[in-house]
Amino acid sequence: MKKTLLLSLFALLLISCGGGKTENKQETAEATTPEQTVATADASNVNVYYFHGKQRCKTCLAIEDVTKKAIADNYKDNQKVKFVEINIDEDKNKDIVEKYEIAFSSLLIVKGEDYTDLTEQAFANAVNSPDALTSLVKEEVNKRVD
Repeated sequence: MKKTLLLSLFALLLISCGGGKTENKQETAEATTPEQTVATADASNVNVYYFHGKQRCKTCLAIEDVTKKAIADNYKDNQKVKFVEINIDEDKNKDIVEKYEIAFSSLLIVKGEDYTDLTEQAFANAVNSPDALTSLVKEEVNKRVD
């Protein structure tokens, strides 16, 4: 019963992400550095991929903010850990979107061919329990850091 309720909540959150208003966020220089583009993502790095569409809900934005902050705060001196934001609606990202079979906002921790999908946990925790999401991101990144 608990699992069904969680899956229903997750489905509701995903539906709401596609129907929300478009957020116009200014791109910062930090978010567009060459190290953080898909084209330069190195397979020997731990890449924290945040996939999103053009329209994002409050939860989707919170996932990005919490994850980006977790990486910046905990791995700023580690050049082998990268946060990579990927807009799934842009043609230039088609290959990576297809590789990971992404259809909506998703959070993956990737090193080479090894990856963990944290999307469900991210949606469950980003708004009301950001510390739990931060801990989970750190735990998964630390498993992959050399």
